[in-house]
Amino acid sequence: MTSTTESTRELLLSRIRDVQDYPKPGVLFKDITPLLADPAAFAALTDTLAELCVRHGATKVVGLEARGFILAAPVAVRAGLGFVPVRKAGKLPGATLSQAYALEYGTAEIEVHAEDLSADDRIMVIDDVLATGGTAEASLELIRRAGAEVAGVAVLMELGFLPGRARLEEGLRGAPLEVLITV
Repeated sequence: MTSTTESTRELLLSRIRDVQDYPKPGVLFKDITPLLADPAAFAALTDTLAELCVRHGATKVVGLEARGFILAAPVAVRAGLGFVPVRKAGKLPGATLSQAYALEYGTAEIEVHAEDLSADDRIMVIDDVLATGGTAEASLELIRRAGAEVAGVAVLMELGFLPGRARLEEGLRGAPLEVLITV
């Protein structure tokens, strides 16, 4: 757990809307758009994540497509760090490094511009939700293959009933997993 104050945690949680049966029947979707629309809540989230980047000695921030971009870009600016997008395969122009990972049914692939990361970099990975952990796990491998070090992973919320934390444990190799809210 981070040093996030209880009042900040309550503010963030109060701005996350539950949407029943989305994107399919039986799923309770956690919608962060009300949080993003509230300047005080969005600023509190940005400040908290930026503080984690500084505390863990990050030199750059990686945002995972797509909502991770929304969170990571302002965090990078606030912390005075560079921002590097990790995208779905085929979305970045030019030469990329790619990493495939297993889904429940099939596989997916993410990519990064390798020249955006170097051996001198310590990368904080930021995303909105930790669910099964597949994308975050693949991003850690991708960052290391690009020659950079992982400073940690920070997420707004963890779906505690899914195995994301356990899946990430080995890939973190001792780097911290920072979760602001567990639902």
